[in-house]
This record gives sequence, structure tokens and C-alpha cells, in this order.
Amino acid sequence: MLVPSRRRLRLEVWIVLGLSLGQSAVYSVVQLLDKMTRAPLAEGTSTLNRSQSTREYFDLTYQLLDIIFALVPVLLVLYFLTDQRQAAPGDAGPSGSAFRKLGFNFARPGRDLLQGLGLAALIGIPSLGLYAAGRALGITTAIIPSALDAYWWTVPVLILSAIRHAVLEEVIVVGYLLDRFGKSGWSTPLAIAVSSLLRGSYHLYQGFGPFIGNAIMGVVFAWLYTRTRRVMPLVIAHALLDIVAFVGFSLFGKAVGLG
Repeated sequence: MLVPSRRRLRLEVWIVLGLSLGQSAVYSVVQLLDKMTRAPLAEGTSTLNRSQSTREYFDLTYQLLDIIFALVPVLLVLYFLTDQRQAAPGDAGPSGSAFRKLGFNFARPGRDLLQGLGLAALIGIPSLGLYAAGRALGITTAIIPSALDAYWWTVPVLILSAIRHAVLEEVIVVGYLLDRFGKSGWSTPLAIAVSSLLRGSYHLYQGFGPFIGNAIMGVVFAWLYTRTRRVMPLVIAHALLDIVAFVGFSLFGKAVGLG
């Protein structure tokens, strides 16, 4: 099997990030500067799921297209991580599948689900306090998880959007980057730190509170991945957090004075 050079790996990482979350991080920094130069951050808002058309089925189409095309970089990294060599007959070595390499499969559904639930609780509850503190300190914008109109498809689309974010972020920022950083000779603490800072940076458009919270989440998730080599519990936890935020706000936000 040919081992890519470190230079090739660096180029590969830059391409992947330029097509996905690295691009999001750049936009996020620009959006933060835009908000800060307009008014205090406490007066700003960040809307996570926007309506894209006043026409119901065009809005649905745009939402689904966004979800589908956002996952293309995930397919790219799965391709990069797949061992391209042909296994010899009777080869009992590890599978070259990227899904197996990342632990992004259903090999242990019960344990992954329990770990995902535990992680969601561990991250979700403190995040509410951090958001409140950030708002009180004026370093966090008001976050609107969903601004979609109330259609029959709103909740399913929000669930799909949550899953999209979970898969995109955990597969690329944790599984893929830690693999590539390790092959480039980086130490594990350095790889975790850079992965976590990247996670925080593409949330900067929400303010400094979400940057800090997501960076801490990144440390916890990346550290756990180095222990288990399974990205699936991280995807489950992330999806659950976003589903509760997106769907809960959409259904109950106005009732509790948030919408």
C-alpha cells in the first residue's frame, strides 16, 4: 500500500477544509467582525435554520439540497480514508473500509447509543448555562435555532439538518483530521487542540461564548475518540443536541417567549 507523503496529506486536508468547515470558519470570522462593527454582540442575532423561499415546496427543495450537498465533503474524506489496495485472498488483516476505520458503523449500536446519550447530557446541560452567561456578559448573540415556517415537513427537515451537522462535523473534524494529523507526525494533544479550535472557530458568528463552548466540546469529543476510535457515539450525541435545539425551538419557542 502506498503511504501518502506529509506534503500530500497537508494539501489534502486544506482541500477538504476549503470545501467544508474551514470555509465555514472563514465566513464565521467575517460575520463576527460584521456584527461587532454594527452593534454590541448582545444586540445581534444568529439564525441557524433559515427559510430560503416564501413558496413552500421551493423552500423544502432548497433545504434538502443544502443538506445533500453539505454531505459531499464527507463522501470525499471517506474516499480518502479508504484503503485502495486490493486485499489478497485469505488476507485476515484489518478491513480498509473508512467506515470501520472511523468507527462510523453499527457494529455496537447499544453501547454507541448509551455513550451518545451520556455525552449529550454531559455537553447539553452546561451549554445552557454557558449560553446564559455569554448573553449576560454581552459576548454572545441571541441564537435562533430555527426560523422555518410551520409546514408539514418542518420537523423532519430540522431532524435531517441536525443529523447533517453531526455527521459533517464529527466525521471531518474528529475522525478525519485526527487521522491525518497523526499521519503527519503531530502529537495527540496538538491534534486535539487544533481540531477543537477549528470546531470553535466556525461557531464564532454566534459570538465568543459559543466559540468557547464548542471548543471545550471539541476537546471532550476528540479525547474520547482517541480512546475508543469510534465516531458513531459522537455523531449520536451531536445529533441529539441539535435535534433538541432545532425541533424544541420550532415547536415550543413562541410558547415560552423565544420565537
